[in-house]
Amino acid sequence: MKICVIGAGYVGLVTAACFAEMGNRVICVERDPFRVARLRRGEATIYEPGLQPLLLAHLASGQLSFSQDLAEGTAHAEVTFIAVGTPSAEDGSVDLSHVLAVADELGDTLSQPCLVVDKSTVPVGAAERVAQRINVRLGKRNKCFQVPVASNPEFLKEGSAVDDFMRPDRVIIGCDDVASAELLRRLYAPFLRNHERLLCMSAREAEFSKYAANAFLATKISLINEMAGLCARLGVDIEQVRRGIGSDKRIGTHFIYAGCGYGGSCFPKDVRALIRTAEQEGIEPGILRAVEARNALQKTWLFQLLREHFSGHLQGRVVALWGLAFKPGTDDLREAPSLVLLEALLAAGATVQACDPVATAGVAARYGQVLQSGQLRLSESPYRVVEGADALVLVTEWKQFRQPDFAQIRSLMRMPALFDGRNIYDGKQLAELGFLYRGIGRPALGRCMVSAA
Repeated sequence: MKICVIGAGYVGLVTAACFAEMGNRVICVERDPFRVARLRRGEATIYEPGLQPLLLAHLASGQLSFSQDLAEGTAHAEVTFIAVGTPSAEDGSVDLSHVLAVADELGDTLSQPCLVVDKSTVPVGAAERVAQRINVRLGKRNKCFQVPVASNPEFLKEGSAVDDFMRPDRVIIGCDDVASAELLRRLYAPFLRNHERLLCMSAREAEFSKYAANAFLATKISLINEMAGLCARLGVDIEQVRRGIGSDKRIGTHFIYAGCGYGGSCFPKDVRALIRTAEQEGIEPGILRAVEARNALQKTWLFQLLREHFSGHLQGRVVALWGLAFKPGTDDLREAPSLVLLEALLAAGATVQACDPVATAGVAARYGQVLQSGQLRLSESPYRVVEGADALVLVTEWKQFRQPDFAQIRSLMRMPALFDGRNIYDGKQLAELGFLYRGIGRPALGRCMVSAA
């Protein structure tokens, strides 16, 4: 099948590469000339496991190409996916300007019928607005065809997006005509051979399903984090509680890990968008407001633990951070908990030595002046950043941080205090090695005398 994907960002690039992997001819249209030049050389412009090999393979095979020209991309396309950004507006609502601009350009450009599909995360009614914009412009050009618009929301997790696309747990198609549904069913058939998980519904229902899913998952995270706060006061280990409730099939084990808050491009933005939608409809979104507030508070938890540990005196302390990206498997720093902690530590006068396998370049770009001053030091070595540290804080649970040589780490640190923002370590084992261990919603273990800074 001939496919056009508009937008070579996170969703668009993964979508284009994975459709090419199944033998489709895909043109990905992107207006940024520097991004197009890199992609044509086979350089992935985002960090996502498994994406680079797909780019190289299908650029070489000719199944995948990149262009700045929308007319070229849509010239022979049977399906055109819109996968451009939908950032938050100042009031928390969704900024649809990029999507609607693409719709206008499609109306001015399309020379033959095709199915247009919203892949971007868009609010209820967006497909109708896109269809109206395209078809009004086609009418002004005296074109004798109408373009249907469907919704096909993405459910990709950063860090496993390629695998999620190739083996989806569900594919949702929102459209109102049988022909469009059948076309998308054929397109997705190779991805669903082992299990039929294609769900057809109206476009409005598909659009809302994406927001509802992210809001539900964000709620689970915020609820377990609130329970962790109570556990910390009651001397209860939230990890044991998690095991106790996770065995209930009605609750399950997913998204009930206490931690230092969620980030990324989806959950925060989509929760805000639903809050704004509810307000516009005259509904008080009490649960969603609580989810957002709990997450904002959760991102400050590690700093509060550090401030308590040092009796409020962080000036001159050296704090090592493991993990900067908002989650493992990505270099994405959007709304990352690490940045909340980093900025609080810098403001308190601490020196921060931070390590991340892939996200240090993004942090360096944001904090260039602080790097030059020496108050922030970046490294890809988890052992180098703990040298002379008064505390080590695990923020992002990358695999290489899971079983380090703690004996070596203790010998390198000035003070062996470890703050586990993802509850991945055995606190009793660390206490036996001479560490003070503090987790999220877990009893403190071990002792660590605080020396003068």
